[in-house]
Amino acid sequence: MASLETALSATIGARIRLQTTLPSQPTIEGTLFTACPITNLVAIATTTSPNTPPTHHILPITSIHNFTLLSAPPPSNDFSSPPNTTPPLSNVPTAALLARADAAVARLKEAASRKNKNVGKEAQDLFDGISRTLPTRWDGNNIVVMDSVVISSPYRGEDCKAGNGVPPTTLSRVRKVVDNERKRFADRERRTVVPAVPANPAVHTGPRKGG
Repeated sequence: MASLETALSATIGARIRLQTTLPSQPTIEGTLFTACPITNLVAIATTTSPNTPPTHHILPITSIHNFTLLSAPPPSNDFSSPPNTTPPLSNVPTAALLARADAAVARLKEAASRKNKNVGKEAQDLFDGISRTLPTRWDGNNIVVMDSVVISSPYRGEDCKAGNGVPPTTLSRVRKVVDNERKRFADRERRTVVPAVPANPAVHTGPRKGG
């Protein structure tokens, strides 16, 4: 069976639909501009209407789950368009598109690094809350704030430990943020608790018929 890269290379110039593993772009439909075996990237041109210039998307081949051929490529290497059809593809700013692709991959990696599958929801919520105001990262199951304060399980204010030479004000600031976040969690939990409704006592309306 031909590899995905080989199959894509054979459809350059064709209109295809890509199914990807990227949450931001699960489906992309357009004209395949290139499939590069060196960078392991593909470029696909999409248009919103025949009279608008195409938008080029760069994505890793490894992010492509499968693709569907919508229309065959032109019979020759001449991609000029006949009258009243899609205009010819414009020059691709390769350097800029590669930079955009690198930035997109970096953002995906950054987002993934901020989610820790080995901790509970409360610990992850605490991490997300602290990171809104202070630089925060995971180190194993410990939360590291400003690369100077480590918060270990169970992630309370008293579980915050500062490294050597860290000013006491920095530790106090982090502890205050942690205490405020945990207070916010407690308030949220109290608001979502639904009071139990007592069962209605049985009501006797008289003897049953036939009894």
